[in-house]
Amino acid sequence: MGKRSTRQRPEDAPRAAVEAALAALRAVPADDLDDALYAAASALTADPAGPEAVSRALLGTAEKVVRRAWEDGWQPADVARLVRRELTAAELRFTVDAVAAEARRYAPDTLSARWAAQLGELEARVWWEADDAFLEGFAGRERLSRFEAAACGLGALRLIGSLPRIGATGPLPGAARPVGARTDRPAVAVEPRMLTRIRALLAKAESTEFAEEAEALSAKAQELMARYSLDEALLAAHATEPVDGPGAWRIGVEGPYESAKALLLDAVAEANHCRSVWSSEFDFSTVVGFEADLELVELMYTSLLVQATTAMRRAGDDHHARGRSRRTRDFRQSFLIAYAARIRDRLTATAAAVVAEAADGAAETPAEVLPVLAARDVAVGESTERLFPTTTSHRLKGRDAEGWARGEEAADAARLR
Repeated sequence: MGKRSTRQRPEDAPRAAVEAALAALRAVPADDLDDALYAAASALTADPAGPEAVSRALLGTAEKVVRRAWEDGWQPADVARLVRRELTAAELRFTVDAVAAEARRYAPDTLSARWAAQLGELEARVWWEADDAFLEGFAGRERLSRFEAAACGLGALRLIGSLPRIGATGPLPGAARPVGARTDRPAVAVEPRMLTRIRALLAKAESTEFAEEAEALSAKAQELMARYSLDEALLAAHATEPVDGPGAWRIGVEGPYESAKALLLDAVAEANHCRSVWSSEFDFSTVVGFEADLELVELMYTSLLVQATTAMRRAGDDHHARGRSRRTRDFRQSFLIAYAARIRDRLTATAAAVVAEAADGAAETPAEVLPVLAARDVAVGESTERLFPTTTSHRLKGRDAEGWARGEEAADAARLR
């Protein structure tokens, strides 16, 4: 009976070296990380297997690390956001290349629409001709030595490989249902013409310099969103086949003033039959709701954030011009918190008015809409509790009275319809 050999093949040695380096780097304290990275990169680029083998090994390990991150619940935008916050621009570009390398494993129609959109926003594409030329090409593109390029890659992979497991919010790449595939659980998405109308209203709201016009446009958009949500709820209730239950989307919430921005997103989510949970350490909020509502929440939040930021800067510049620059941060934080609080009231009132109109029979929507919406709200609440069994509530208070007052004024002027 022959013996099974455990001798490592020569082509496997560089991959083992990369993986061993990453394992060692994850245990290095932050103060010693730069020296450890340079030492690991130096040893790697001196590997006797040669630069082509090292390039293949680094890229192959990158694909493995990225895939493990997806299996742990992360998505491309989540990873890129953290790398952008913690590391250099070159390490971010390496991360995008690693994501592109891993994504080439999948047929395009087995990526969810949201996943594909994130790849597109990151411009994740395989630009290198062969994996054994990747490291040299990356070094040339970034104007780095091969040693520096290797250190860049190891630094990015160390961070990605250290990410904790979090809850998944959609199918893994390669596992999404192909478009047009038969299923007994059809999903509901926003009808393109309605989405186009809402986008157009919000785009005008963002671009105008007249507060009253902005208010009218955004409020009209929220009204359309509320009516569309009612229609979709009733359509799902009368469907002959089961429809998908609540899902979850992650939406980036980055600094500065991230707590106030998370509050604004929560306000938009609450008014549109969704729940929002902020993960401050990861720079995102998870919004739970039905597919059409999630799409509309992201659209409205993005628009209101643009409007709020523009108004905040104008008010902040005026505040600064009057000699109060030492309190500018408190002013802006208070401005955004007040803006979010007032927007919550306005959005909720607009959505409630649409529901009341339908329930009173003043619209074409049947009066049965109330129990349908109640059932969907319960489903969203249960899904949120399953994803986040323990959450902590925070009450935000503004420290600057003038900033608070100006934020309320701007929210009153924000375009909602």
